[in-house]
Amino acid sequence: MKNKGTLFLVQAAAIAAVYVVLTTVFAAFSFGEVQVRISEALTILPVFTPAAIPGLFVGCIISNFLGGAILMDVIFGSIATLIGAVFTYKLRNSSKWLAPVPPIVANALIVPFTLYYGYGVNLPIPFMMLTVGIGEVISCGVLGMILYGALSKYRHTIFGATTAVEK
Repeated sequence: MKNKGTLFLVQAAAIAAVYVVLTTVFAAFSFGEVQVRISEALTILPVFTPAAIPGLFVGCIISNFLGGAILMDVIFGSIATLIGAVFTYKLRNSSKWLAPVPPIVANALIVPFTLYYGYGVNLPIPFMMLTVGIGEVISCGVLGMILYGALSKYRHTIFGATTAVEK
């Protein structure tokens, strides 16, 4: 593709859109102190394209806003996803098994504080770190790695010649 900027923008927009759709369709268990946000499986995508970083961030902002989240959650929940995406991208040349670790850790550390201070969930923060972390392990660690396996064969076709994996 001649215009790499256009490819980047289209990939980021598509990732944001898919994130929003998955979060909305599975809204029943995408929010709360015990959550398995299926859309978080997409946090594996920065391994394939840097466009996933803004795509995931914008998708999370829109999803949280549409899901009725408070401003604190829109901001800090989305920042947790952004941090996870950035560090997944930084680990793209490491073992594939490290790729889901940053979003798991970022969300497990940040989201419980939002739940406690923003929503007034009266559970111990370490307990919510565990419950949010377990949900992230399911979303990022299990579903994300399944997605990774499915996309690995087709990375050149799907993500074009400018993917992070190719360098």
